[in-house]
Amino acid sequence: MTDEALPLQGIRVLDVSSFIAAPAAAVVLGDWGADVVKIEPPGAGDPHRQSWRNASYPQAGVNFTWQLDARNKRSLALDLKAPEGRAALLRLIAQADVMIINFPPPVRERLKLSWEDIEPVNPRLIYFSLTGYGESGPDRDRPGFDVTAFFARSGILDAARYEGQPPHFSLPAQGDRATAMTIVSAIMIGLFRRERTGKGGWVGTSLYANGAWSNGTLTQAAMLGATLPPRPPRERARSALGQQYVTRDGRWFLLIANPEEKHWPNIARALGHPEWIDDPRFLDRNTRRTHAVELLGLIEAEIARHDWAHWSDLLTRIGVPFGEIGRVIDVPDDEQARHAGIVVPCDGEGISRTLNNPIRLGFAQPRRAGKPPAVGEHSEAILKEAGYADSEIAAMKAKGVVG
Repeated sequence: MTDEALPLQGIRVLDVSSFIAAPAAAVVLGDWGADVVKIEPPGAGDPHRQSWRNASYPQAGVNFTWQLDARNKRSLALDLKAPEGRAALLRLIAQADVMIINFPPPVRERLKLSWEDIEPVNPRLIYFSLTGYGESGPDRDRPGFDVTAFFARSGILDAARYEGQPPHFSLPAQGDRATAMTIVSAIMIGLFRRERTGKGGWVGTSLYANGAWSNGTLTQAAMLGATLPPRPPRERARSALGQQYVTRDGRWFLLIANPEEKHWPNIARALGHPEWIDDPRFLDRNTRRTHAVELLGLIEAEIARHDWAHWSDLLTRIGVPFGEIGRVIDVPDDEQARHAGIVVPCDGEGISRTLNNPIRLGFAQPRRAGKPPAVGEHSEAILKEAGYADSEIAAMKAKGVVG
């Protein structure tokens, strides 16, 4: 690492978005040095400030979601429906490098905040917009959440279900956080082009597009008419060597013996049953698949005789591919997570550690995660930077345009 400035230092980002994917992308840009100005309504501010109270979220007693999705940002509370508020936003846009917005197209059009409206104000601006389903088509105006657009519409929830069972729900914001990295990529492509041409432009993505991309192997096959049947229940497993097993101390892990012919003899010996190697039921891949349920039961019984530490050490020594099915509660204290910079210290209120963004650079470290802003905490400072006089700011505050 060098002592050079953070790579995005000097870049001004206007975060005119709510909830998770778009604001999370703004966090990543801020981690790498961008000055991120959060534009939110006066009063209660961004509704995402209250997401931590949702019943579908873990209840931690601290607003951990806002810390994660608003760290290192500055807040300007601004009523965009008021003429003075719109004028202030346009002044900020004229001075900005990036604008991130995720209002549905009809809302953008009503507020005159589409790229076509904004381009004359700042032709060098990289304007990013996120939609649920895309900028055109019959569902362009439909609001989308990651569970509906990323997971449900893309086919992920249906493809992951077990035979005879309904689709499961996804976990909170998984698709949003994956999409956030696409947003970062799109913005960086826009900035790279601007470096070459001096021109800004529109860039964007949708939750649906990201869900289809993440499920790309199955989606591409579907274009050829090929699909996977629902997963069979354990009592009708297709394979015993690509399967989940639980140890004596209750830890689940995945055994992935690929290629089977190479790993099967070592597995049989490790389990204490070298005679299985020559057993007619298990001689080759086809016979092992035919007798998968029998083999699964035999392996399952042996795995249950020892704790996870025993099997982790043994499978590592014999070189068989496997993976612990980690528990989320273990990640914060995982030594590997600390060494890899996944879990890092932070300055949040009531929070001492946070999740780092997944990008690593050999020439820079991201800035330390600071506190998220209160509603309108930086309104006066940001407006003064934009050229507003104290009297003008006071007048807008008196009208409720600025919080």
